[in-house]
Amino acid sequence: MTIEVILLALSPIFLTFVIYEFVKHRKLYDIKDSLTNTALALLHQASDALALLLLMPFFYWLHQFAVFELSLSFTTIFIAFLLQDFLYYWFHKASHHIHWLWAAHVVHHSSTNMNFSTAFRQSLMYPLAGMWIFWMPMIIIGFDPNTVFTVVALNLAYQFFVHTQIIYKLGWFEKVFNTPSNHRVHHSTNKAYLDRNFAGVLILWDKIFGTYVEENTEKNGPCRYGIVGQIKSNNPFYISFHQWIYMFKMAFNAKGLKAKYRVLFTYPTSSVEK
Repeated sequence: MTIEVILLALSPIFLTFVIYEFVKHRKLYDIKDSLTNTALALLHQASDALALLLLMPFFYWLHQFAVFELSLSFTTIFIAFLLQDFLYYWFHKASHHIHWLWAAHVVHHSSTNMNFSTAFRQSLMYPLAGMWIFWMPMIIIGFDPNTVFTVVALNLAYQFFVHTQIIYKLGWFEKVFNTPSNHRVHHSTNKAYLDRNFAGVLILWDKIFGTYVEENTEKNGPCRYGIVGQIKSNNPFYISFHQWIYMFKMAFNAKGLKAKYRVLFTYPTSSVEK
């Protein structure tokens, strides 16, 4: 339960930032939206806890076939952090390009607000979507599953702090790390910003793989948050399942296996009719 324990331990810090931002920048918040974010966070945590309970025996079974025996040290933890952040980049990019993964990830992008509470807006369907598959290479290499999921939790904890509009740009830090400015781009539906800046912690991955765009309000206008084909609901269950229902209906109605495959595993389409 490493992820849940770490995030639970950090929750007083997260709540302090949310309360400060709410008090000082009330216009950035919508109460119903923030309550929805909280409900989605609780559903997500419960789902992740159950998934880890069921999957951890499999991860330790898999670990016995590891290529290397890696003991815990500063060096191995640092390498684990870099590798997990690299894998997170590819998971995140895939989640915007593969409908099956987007059906889960769309939850996080479905708010038209951008504030610290937006970080809580997560999907309970990530285990079914297969997010955990992206961490399996680390276990096969030789990292202990507890180490892997500790690093995953720390990566996600860092990402809480990039969900805000009250911090503009951070100088040299922008060139290396994911920041509020870099992540605002990622959450925007502006044409120039779509499917950009997938970084978890290090924005270097986006720069290496050609998906980096700098926030530029003069050129591209202010960021418009949400999704293409915006849903209008604060019901956490509708938000969690609307894309899955739409995707499975599309797959059922598609003629032939190739067409069904394309619906499920190629670029996603909106569940909202334009």
